[in-house]
Amino acid sequence: MLTSTDTGAAVAALRPHHRFWPRRLPHAITPPATSLWFNLAVSARRYPDKPALVFFDRTVSYRELHDQAERLAAHLHARGVRSGDRVILFMQNCPQWVVAHYAILRANAVVVPVNPMNRAEELKHYITDPDAAVAICAADLAGELLQANAALPEAQRLRHLVVAHYQDAIGPAADIPPAWTDWLTTRHPVPSLDAGSVADWSEALACADAAPPHDRQPHDLCVLPYTSGTTGLPKGCMHTHATLMHNAVACQLWTMGTHENVSLVVVPMFHITGMVVGMHSGLYTGATLVLMPRWDRELAGRLISKWKVTHWSNIPTMVIDLLASPRFDQYDLSSLVFIGGGGAAMPQAVAQRLFEQFGLRYAEGYGLTETAAPSHNNPPDAPKQQCLGIPFVSTDARVIDPDTLQEMPQGEAGEIIIRGPSVFTGYWKRPDATEAAFIEFEGRTYFRSGDLGRVDEDGYFFITDRLKRMINASGFKVWPAEVEALMFRHPAIAEACVISTKDAYRGESVKAVVVLRDAARGQTSEQDIIDWCRENMAVYKAPRVVQFVDALPKSGSGKVMWRLLQEKE
Repeated sequence: MLTSTDTGAAVAALRPHHRFWPRRLPHAITPPATSLWFNLAVSARRYPDKPALVFFDRTVSYRELHDQAERLAAHLHARGVRSGDRVILFMQNCPQWVVAHYAILRANAVVVPVNPMNRAEELKHYITDPDAAVAICAADLAGELLQANAALPEAQRLRHLVVAHYQDAIGPAADIPPAWTDWLTTRHPVPSLDAGSVADWSEALACADAAPPHDRQPHDLCVLPYTSGTTGLPKGCMHTHATLMHNAVACQLWTMGTHENVSLVVVPMFHITGMVVGMHSGLYTGATLVLMPRWDRELAGRLISKWKVTHWSNIPTMVIDLLASPRFDQYDLSSLVFIGGGGAAMPQAVAQRLFEQFGLRYAEGYGLTETAAPSHNNPPDAPKQQCLGIPFVSTDARVIDPDTLQEMPQGEAGEIIIRGPSVFTGYWKRPDATEAAFIEFEGRTYFRSGDLGRVDEDGYFFITDRLKRMINASGFKVWPAEVEALMFRHPAIAEACVISTKDAYRGESVKAVVVLRDAARGQTSEQDIIDWCRENMAVYKAPRVVQFVDALPKSGSGKVMWRLLQEKE
């Protein structure tokens, strides 16, 4: 098959994986040269009365979604948000998240999506690093955000906050899991903001001003998602309208998407996969998105059955959990035509059950925040299990020796490097980290993934290890250096080294090997440390196991030998 004209992605012609390429698709595409906001504007004109969002028992049409985003954009502009300003978005999956995201884009500003699991100590960085002065958050999370804000110097604090209530998006007949009732249906009071203003969601949407002219171009910054790394605090990945637009379009093509799709969006939209594969891709096409704020297997089964969900991108642990439900025989999954995901390997037995019972081939994928989600994906018609897949649309990927930067022979492990139009433009305020993240290979610039992998004879990629110290807990990436930095704030901890430990359900969990200060020995327990961590960091980052030791192993230069601890584990 002939390849499309190279669109700048340096797609190599006739590589081994092209034998398995979906026959209906070109190897590369030319994405629209417009902003992401334009996608919603077009879909709202094409399908004004079609449900864009479903949240429990309430729908939001494309017209309503568009108009709410316009009004919220006008409110943001009236509160001083200007082109290129960074605005924090801090809430669970819900209709307000989608409205707020597109409102920020409509106001020519930049979305800073923040994990709602983050606590006050972590949130300080998400305010100060992007120089954010405005935030949009859920009422139940406002306390953590304001606690972080109050601890900052006055010049670095937020000056305006918009507070949304999940309750407003839920209808009277909502089928809510009992454990979610309090935080979903309680109307939390709107807090005050020192030296700043606070607007309730309804007040913000009542803005009668006109939004500013929308002037964003493909090369303009639009989203600043944060990713942690081997050292220091999380780094902002600079994504433009163009980098996200490519994968928004490509994902729909890859999964045979149409405007009649009904997608279950349970992967968090603050995460690049939920944002691009779940939200942007669906709204570009005009699909209906069924939103889940958190994972609950019984709710997922009911939603798939009720709304006739056709596409479901997920983390394999979600599928495992749903299939294990004692009520599984009550659910109707016959509407599904595509199921796939990443973040963890799909067990062969579960994949086989999906195929035998529903005729579904689970298509695993791979990507990073830096690559706008998929850089690799399994062809839906020719997937391999526990495999990253093949380089995605318009993308080239290789495996190289991380030291010599020479390409590795087939089957031999090396670092995965990636080139394509969805690759980010660099790390926010971190030219040093940006420079280290890219290399020249065969005369072109590639991103260094930090993951070790190999390529088989068919051109499919398999992950083998990591160069970076990253723990993968049910698809959530945990960076030991960040957890260690937070743990050092505990007054009883003298030293800490974070490693991964095996977990039957999550794949990996977080373990901390801790040296206590002399005064704390006998006074502080392992459970004390675990409890403190859960109060001061996102629950998925918090160590589930703490081990006290007298000393950490160190090299001759004084560096903690974390690899030795990991190997012992």
